[in-house]
Amino acid sequence: MAPKKSERTQLTRAVRQLRRIRSFYAAAMVLWAGSAALTGWQAAGSRQLWVCVLLLAVFAALYVTATVALRRLAVPATAGRAQRHATPPTVSNAGRHAPA
Repeated sequence: MAPKKSERTQLTRAVRQLRRIRSFYAAAMVLWAGSAALTGWQAAGSRQLWVCVLLLAVFAALYVTATVALRRLAVPATAGRAQRHATPPTVSNAGRHAPA
C-alpha cells in the first residue's frame, strides 16, 4: 500500500533535513580535523589536541548516524514525482492541421 500524501511529505521533509544536517556535520568534521592538525603541530599531546580529537570523533559519529538514517529512509526516485500515463487511444487529432 502506498503511503499517504502527508506521510510522503513528511518523509521528503525528513530526508531534506537529514541531508542538510549531514552537510553541517561534514563541515564540522573538516573544521575539527584542521584544528586538531594545527594543535598537534603546535602542542603535541596537549589537552587542546585531545579535545579537538574528541570533537572530531563526535561529529564523525553524528555524520555516520545521519548517513545510516538516510539510507534507511531511502526514497525511490519516482516517489516525489507525479506518475505520467500514456494518452488513451481514444484521443484524436481532430481540429489539428496536417503538416505541409
